[in-house]
Amino acid sequence: MIKELERVALTVDLPEHSLKAGDMGTVVDITPDGAQYTIEFLTLGGNTLAVVPVTPEQVRKLGEREIAHARLIEP
Repeated sequence: MIKELERVALTVDLPEHSLKAGDMGTVVDITPDGAQYTIEFLTLGGNTLAVVPVTPEQVRKLGEREIAHARLIEP
């Protein structure tokens, strides 16, 4: 189960928010029924890129054997 303030990765692209599968964000809210998470995505400079509601199928927990990857955000 994913919890608030946990880091997660997208499993799908969200082009309307300039986000791609694999982008990491932080869970900032979970609906009481667990049907939706609100995820905040930050740039490496600490600026909020997007705060997006997603379904549990659109994110996954991060594993211990994963490494972060940097990419430029398309305008």
